[in-house]
Amino acid sequence: MKKFAKWILYIAASVLLLWGILTIVAQMKGKPKAWVYKNAGASQKALIVYNPDIFYNFDEQVCKAFAEEIKNMEVTVATVAAADTISNHNYGLYIFCANTYNWRPDWPTAGFIKNYPKLQNKPVVAITLGSGSTEASQKHFENIILSKGGKLIASRSFWLLKPNDESRMKEKNVAVCIAQVHEWAKEIVAKISLNRPE
Repeated sequence: MKKFAKWILYIAASVLLLWGILTIVAQMKGKPKAWVYKNAGASQKALIVYNPDIFYNFDEQVCKAFAEEIKNMEVTVATVAAADTISNHNYGLYIFCANTYNWRPDWPTAGFIKNYPKLQNKPVVAITLGSGSTEASQKHFENIILSKGGKLIASRSFWLLKPNDESRMKEKNVAVCIAQVHEWAKEIVAKISLNRPE
């Protein structure tokens, strides 16, 4: 019986150790990468920030899809590491995209928002990504944005593994998600006056 208990203890300790290592690795700040979408005649700018997932580029695809629908602003899509070096804080719209780890938004994205100096009364869109369990993470993410004074105009979760649309089960789930992001972004852009002076 003691031998069995020891084995259970070893297995539990190994699982916890592996979980801890994976958490630390997954929560590390990714490499600096940025793209700028220049739209003719744009008088304002938008900033989209995410921390790249080390296993998938799901978040990058989502952010780029959203950026493609903002036609009347100059849009910068940047990883947290790249956004840290951006000195211009004069954006008319912010989109923050967080991955879910242990039922919470990733540390680098959450930390970026907490340390960002000029979010007060700025319109913000929150995107929460995860394998399929994002409810607690999304709520926590929204609270971080609101605590910085950001004006949360939209928030939504998208999933890597859980179906994003059960009526489209024969299609690839990520492709369904990207199509949904395009449509959602169009709706948001149509509802807000992005060209008004700040």
